[in-house]
Amino acid sequence: MSQFQYHLFVCTNKRSDTDPKGCCSQKGSEAIHAAFKEAIQKKGLKGRIRANQAGCLDACAMGPSVVVYPEGVWYTVKTASDVNEIVDQHLIGGKPVERLFQPI
Repeated sequence: MSQFQYHLFVCTNKRSDTDPKGCCSQKGSEAIHAAFKEAIQKKGLKGRIRANQAGCLDACAMGPSVVVYPEGVWYTVKTASDVNEIVDQHLIGGKPVERLFQPI
């Protein structure tokens, strides 16, 4: 059993610039990961919620990709305001942000 209420995995995979799938890293996923870590810290959620970098989640074409466990909710997260919305609405409020759902 995990010690965390929520565990986020942010794809920071890097592919060649010529790869047709692209990659989350080229779409700013490192900044998205940093924004999650900062928001979690600022909201006093450290120790309850963890945001990790992940290798390829096989969804780079739709990225930056983020998956939230234990529910297994997949998001496309493009901005810091998306990050804040997920933190406030999903991680604190318990209601996933449907407008950011990633079709799988």
